Amino acid sequence: MSDRKSNGSLDLAQLRTFLAVYRAGSLTAAARLVGLTQPTVTTQLRALEDHMGRQLFERLPRGVTPTPAADDLAARLAAPMDALEAIATTSGTLGETVPEPPVLLAGPAEFLAVVVPSLGPLLKQGVRLRITTGLSEDLLAGLRAGSYDLVVSTIRPRGRTLTAEPLADEDFVLVAAPDWSDKIDHDLLIRDGPGALADLPLISYADDLPILRRYWRHVFNTRLVAEPALVIPDLRAVKAAVLAGFGVTVLPRYLCTAEIADGSLRLLLDPEDAPINTGFLAQRAGAHPLPHVALVRDHLVQVARSS
Repeated sequence: MSDRKSNGSLDLAQLRTFLAVYRAGSLTAAARLVGLTQPTVTTQLRALEDHMGRQLFERLPRGVTPTPAADDLAARLAAPMDALEAIATTSGTLGETVPEPPVLLAGPAEFLAVVVPSLGPLLKQGVRLRITTGLSEDLLAGLRAGSYDLVVSTIRPRGRTLTAEPLADEDFVLVAAPDWSDKIDHDLLIRDGPGALADLPLISYADDLPILRRYWRHVFNTRLVAEPALVIPDLRAVKAAVLAGFGVTVLPRYLCTAEIADGSLRLLLDPEDAPINTGFLAQRAGAHPLPHVALVRDHLVQVARSS
């Protein structure tokens, strides 16, 4: 495609479909967003590419990826199209508007459980929230498909359909209840590392001990080979089990700051170079979010920076 085949004006329906494809990263997901069939979306997209004389997307085995021409078009199109969508929410009666839709926020259950109480002031401003928890990869796929407005992710999203900014760094700590801590030779732990923990029951949120293995590799420079004594797929439940004296675990510090402060959990080590994981706040590329989405986004960033 090298030359435009028409000098007519661009079709708004085609532009709306293009933006949906750009944000969703697939024709199927875009079809759900705009309420059309996938063949109709394909036809509209091809017509727009034919009109512009440029390829807008490269077709992949799963989904599509935008070309530089699509990036440029989306950057110019997102704000005015979103503004039109906002105007369309105004009812026929002058001055009467339809409330903004709920903000669809998703992220790790443990992190959201900590930050949700801080969102109370936004509810008083009329913001409505619908919160979903899950694994980052699944939630980012839902964000691309338009299922969410904002996603807190423990991994940086790849590709050009999503944008992400660092939200907060979480460091990980090795902890146990006082009874277990008293049984550990802490001098041996400092000198010998994991040898002092060899006989302790390990509590994990997954069978493959992902956080514990990372801690062992980063702090002790060794591979952890062990079977967990207890597996619970929720870090809050892991913390509860350790508080109950079931064994030892590694947790994000933000999740157990209060327990460390009051002594119900003890740090077994406090290395200068603790493992750190960066959390990201992701949204669709080219999006001009509705005011309430922007409020939630700004609030999350402010809370993370002040913590």
